[in-house]
Amino acid sequence: MKIVLASDHGGYRLKEEVKKALSERQDIDVADLGTDSEESVDYPIFGEAAAEYVASGKAERGIVFCGTGIGITMAANKTKGIRCANVTSEAYAALAAEHNHANIIAFGGRFVSPEDALRYIDVWLTSKWAGDRHERRVSELDEML
Repeated sequence: MKIVLASDHGGYRLKEEVKKALSERQDIDVADLGTDSEESVDYPIFGEAAAEYVASGKAERGIVFCGTGIGITMAANKTKGIRCANVTSEAYAALAAEHNHANIIAFGGRFVSPEDALRYIDVWLTSKWAGDRHERRVSELDEML
């Protein structure tokens, strides 16, 4: 599976920790769209880049990072076909996959530890899309843009 990563300066350190861990896994190919330092940059640029990467089919999933996870989630969700969820717990990770068919998740680098992020990522990757009653709602989301 190919996963794209992107962050602003507030999520840079967490992105780097996640990238290191995911790159060690043989079942995951990681693409990193930046940023490459803690120098101030604008999260919309990186959220959009990751979203376009997933929407174009270059990666199956994406993980984005900013200081809170909120702004970069908003940016990613501006791209048609993207369903990005700001994840703050194992339950959110599971439900993002199962109910919302999230193809991108976001983390706040100032609020989520690397250990927690990696645990949430594993939950998200192993949780199955439930479809059924959620299919209609996700289709409605996809038609909004």
